[in-house]
Amino acid sequence: METLKVGIREFRDKLASYLLESDAPVAITRHGDTVGYYIPARRKRTEADRVALKEAASRLQAVLAAEGISEDEILKDFKQWRGGKRK
Repeated sequence: METLKVGIREFRDKLASYLLESDAPVAITRHGDTVGYYIPARRKRTEADRVALKEAASRLQAVLAAEGISEDEILKDFKQWRGGKRK
């Protein structure tokens, strides 16, 4: 499924339609840089979706373990990044 790119203002202006009608992930941009993603949640997940999600989580855990990165480190880095952006 291809990701749709939209500007932050367009996303805000058409929020209801993205939330209620979109089946594809949306990359939200600001001045051309991606600042976030909206990934629609389906009301009913298929078994294939569950298997794919578990596989993705497993791969992420393996990559983090191989690199010696903990979840706490990721959260700490994210909080520092957020704090730096607000100043």
